Amino acid sequence: MTRIESSVTTVTWLPFAALDALPDLPLGLAVAHHDEPPGDRIHDLEALREADAFREANELRAWIEVDGGRIARHGVEGRNHVGRSRENGAQQLRFPAVQLPVIRPDAEVGDSSVRFVQTAGGSIGLPAPRPIRGKPYVHLGSAIAWTTLELVLHADGRAEGRLVASSPFPRHAVYDADRLRVAEHGLDDFDGWYRDALGEATPWGAIDELEDELTDVVFGNATPFARRRLAADETLVRQGECGDEMFLLLDGSLDVEIDGETVARLGSGAVVGELALLGDGRRQATLRAAVPARVAVLGPEHVRGTRLPELALARRRAEA
Repeated sequence: MTRIESSVTTVTWLPFAALDALPDLPLGLAVAHHDEPPGDRIHDLEALREADAFREANELRAWIEVDGGRIARHGVEGRNHVGRSRENGAQQLRFPAVQLPVIRPDAEVGDSSVRFVQTAGGSIGLPAPRPIRGKPYVHLGSAIAWTTLELVLHADGRAEGRLVASSPFPRHAVYDADRLRVAEHGLDDFDGWYRDALGEATPWGAIDELEDELTDVVFGNATPFARRRLAADETLVRQGECGDEMFLLLDGSLDVEIDGETVARLGSGAVVGELALLGDGRRQATLRAAVPARVAVLGPEHVRGTRLPELALARRRAEA
């Protein structure tokens, strides 16, 4: 039995030219930092992540076992490495990086090769300003970046990895199994990128419809929103309880627990609790603060007559 394994990795990074192309913001207000260009070779991906040297990395690894020239077994693993947030001394408006679920379809198994595909991405912590419909405001929301990788392993020992699709913004460096840079993709001219950075279609669906509806609810509602502060490990709602409120996570992160098992972690900007509004009123999961957090409470009076619950549910289904 012969085992053949390989990998392909993309590193998404933010050039200084992208920040230089941002519209004018108040003097002294820091909204993001740029990244130095990644090297020709990656020696330690986790060390780069700890140093906040990139926005995210999509790492696809796979293997096959060949017996008598035929593929007997195969397997795949991979992950999305999200860069850490970095503080600086300036007055800073933070846009946390939020990871979207990794998309990995079933492998395509042929007579002499296996094809693996993986999509990873999320909010990269960089604001993309755009006007709000009919209102004299500007919405600062985090831009989305993503990559789709393909890795084909052949029974004769060959391995072919490549980037097959990606968001046009910002830059994506591609590395082979030896962690050598083999290609780079993304915009060369960043002027005006922010006009479309929030509204583009993504592998998870269009992201702007829920954002628009949420913005209209927040800015257009005369009824004040209650806010709650949660200590680390404090429970927001419990699975099986009755409730008719939704929540917008303003700061921190929430763990999602189903039947006592943590199945997801949500970051700032997540809308949660919509299933109780759309279903029988019972909470489908326990939401617990992973770190100190703040939420805005949206009651029936805030969302009545809006599409917010349905859009939030549609995004949840797409992510699942």
